[in-house]
Amino acid sequence: MSDNKIDPALDLMKEFSKVTNGTVQHINQMRQKAIFTDGEVPAKYKILTAMIWSISARCEPCFKYYVTQAKEKCISEKELGEFLAVASTMGGCVGEMWALKAYAVFKSDSDASNAEPSCCQ
Repeated sequence: MSDNKIDPALDLMKEFSKVTNGTVQHINQMRQKAIFTDGEVPAKYKILTAMIWSISARCEPCFKYYVTQAKEKCISEKELGEFLAVASTMGGCVGEMWALKAYAVFKSDSDASNAEPSCCQ
């Protein structure tokens, strides 16, 4: 999924990084260590947790990215569904709508292996 498909503003990420003194790289380093690294909790569960956090925050570019990463980690539809159920339950009607949008990304024909960096990478 290209940056522009996630959110057109992401086309400015390199320039944004320059004007924010490399903050983008620092956040990415933290993200890699906290989410994408196996520890006591496997990375796939951290990715799913980041996805529901993104749904709760209604950050569409973020949940699109984390759903794509979930597909790369071979997270099953049933595993994803259990986390989406948490997002729906905790968020009520609004949470359900945003979880549904995330599910639509999972069901899309986009090739997860071609995912490019987003605001969350």
